[in-house]
Amino acid sequence: MKTALVLAVCLAAAQARAGTAGELQTPCPSPGEITQRHLLGLWRASFDGLQQGATLLLERHPELAESVRGAIDRDGRQALVAGDVDDGEFTLEESVDGVHIDAIWSGTVIDGSCGLEIRGDWQRAAGPAPRPFVLRKLP
Repeated sequence: MKTALVLAVCLAAAQARAGTAGELQTPCPSPGEITQRHLLGLWRASFDGLQQGATLLLERHPELAESVRGAIDRDGRQALVAGDVDDGEFTLEESVDGVHIDAIWSGTVIDGSCGLEIRGDWQRAAGPAPRPFVLRKLP
């Protein structure tokens, strides 16, 4: 009887530890599972062929529930951004004056990145060929 009680207590303790460990580990979402809430926060952008990068702050869009709005900073030069993600496809519009679109970001959430990396092309509205970019979420 005493042995059975000790075994039951040990088994319960092991299950509790396993349950706690399982709760701490969250599954990595696939690109298609990434939503607006995954985009919220600070991101660092790097551009192919450019030494200068940019920092983006994406927040909830006050009028469009599944979209983000925020700002981009390139060494003190700022612009507004707004966009969304749908089935792993990321789109962001950039505007210096808040009225006219100056650039478009089109990218894809990278598989296996848990929504922390997006790669694609950045294109000025009136400019040369697209420039590849990488966005990485900052902690």
